[in-house]
Amino acid sequence: MSEQPVRDPNTRTSEQPVRDPNTRTSEQPPRDPNTRTSEQPPRDPNTIYVGKKPVMNYVLACLTVVQSGADSVTVKARGRTISTAVDVAQILTKRFATDVGIKNIAIDTEQVKSVETGQTSNVSSIEIIMGK
Repeated sequence: MSEQPVRDPNTRTSEQPVRDPNTRTSEQPPRDPNTRTSEQPPRDPNTIYVGKKPVMNYVLACLTVVQSGADSVTVKARGRTISTAVDVAQILTKRFATDVGIKNIAIDTEQVKSVETGQTSNVSSIEIIMGK
């Protein structure tokens, strides 16, 4: 019985094809993340969309917008993240940028169509505009 040599998993054998890392495996052309489709309007750089990240991420994003010289910053949220948006506005105005105040608050209900069922459901949304 002969011993088989131990193969290093990092070395390529003759059976394995050489794959160029720059070639795409799918048939679709690469999508430029900076291009928008006709249904998506361009985003305002002074608008912060609140999602699932921690509160301080959004506070720091707002603080960056304010310190870059913008007159106002807008915080937008929908559904369960509305409370996070309110927290962001309060932390920003009470702790970090005391010279920034709340200019306007708009609440609304948006109708969102479900991808799975195709039914529309109502989702609450908030827009908080802050500025000096």
